[in-house]
Amino acid sequence: MGSALIAGIVEGRKFKADQLVVSDIKKERTDYLAKKHHVKKADSNQTLIKDCGTIILAVKPKEIRPVLKDIKNELRGDHLLITIAAGVPIKAIMNTLQRDLPIIRVMPNTPAMVGMGITAISPGPLAKARDIDMAVKIFSQVGETVIVDEEMMDAVTALSGSGPGYIFYVMEALVDAGTKVGLKKEIALKLAVQTTLGTAKLAMESKDSLAELRDKVTSPGGTTSKGLAVMNERSLADIIIEAVEAACKRSKELSKKL
Repeated sequence: MGSALIAGIVEGRKFKADQLVVSDIKKERTDYLAKKHHVKKADSNQTLIKDCGTIILAVKPKEIRPVLKDIKNELRGDHLLITIAAGVPIKAIMNTLQRDLPIIRVMPNTPAMVGMGITAISPGPLAKARDIDMAVKIFSQVGETVIVDEEMMDAVTALSGSGPGYIFYVMEALVDAGTKVGLKKEIALKLAVQTTLGTAKLAMESKDSLAELRDKVTSPGGTTSKGLAVMNERSLADIIIEAVEAACKRSKELSKKL
């Protein structure tokens, strides 16, 4: 995700490449990112902190405490800290740092890797309007953004964070269904992927609700109505709702462990 952010920020042209500084626990990874995206590299996290005003913690949840302890003595009150570590509350970060500074928690998703992500942004209590604007400016380079209260982050994680996994699962099922009724797998895959992409774009650009769009493609007694009848009979909507609720519950469980 950190690599996707760097690519999106550089390509978005709202920031210059030489405004970005990268640091990674693996030196070869730091060298690779700096060379690929023409950004600066730091020989340590502490050096990066000294050179930058906005810090993005693009690390996994299990890695965030060691990183915070590594940089805590270098952080200033005017630093803006943005974290993408899933499930790690702002309060836990502040407790680890034992100091007050603006912190923003964000939850992007994997389509950010192709500039089509959605990022939820949750400002901490000390984040000012300019800090929020900076987060929006950064993450709008890899897709859309929404502002939510931090207490909604578990719901965001369950819906958009885990959402690509659900969509891939449905796409896999469509491909399997296509092959079952006689299509070659490569044709079924292309049909499923482009149908998903086009449908999402139609939903985004149309003024109609999702239900209205569904009705427009569903002729009484036609093929779509027959397929939807099976989905309704098997309570597909209830299954999806239950899946999101289960993911939300798990996100809350994981947050409590941190």
